[in-house]
Amino acid sequence: MQNAAGPGVLVDCPTRLAVEILADKWSVLVIYALGRAPRRHGELVGIIGGVSRKVLTDTLRRLQRDGLVERRTGGSRRIEYRLTELGRTLLDPIETLTDWAKAYGAAVTECREGT
Repeated sequence: MQNAAGPGVLVDCPTRLAVEILADKWSVLVIYALGRAPRRHGELVGIIGGVSRKVLTDTLRRLQRDGLVERRTGGSRRIEYRLTELGRTLLDPIETLTDWAKAYGAAVTECREGT
């Protein structure tokens, strides 16, 4: 069955980029955590919880590559991570998804338990 919007529409759809970034739970949690303040690697591990140091490092590198997070050396050679202006543009969509989860999370859980 052919896509009603035409062939190849989803191939080049900008939604794919957004989903690629936001589908990774660690990326979303890192962006959310950095939305409040710049953080050191160890702080992020503690705030996020459940993420290994290696996975966090990989996530931070990927977010840096995408231009969403920057790594800065502060006083006493402390390395901090902070959102770039581009990264800050994701805070509102993440907040919207968070609001949705608060409103409908129980319904999703009920559906999952009912299957």
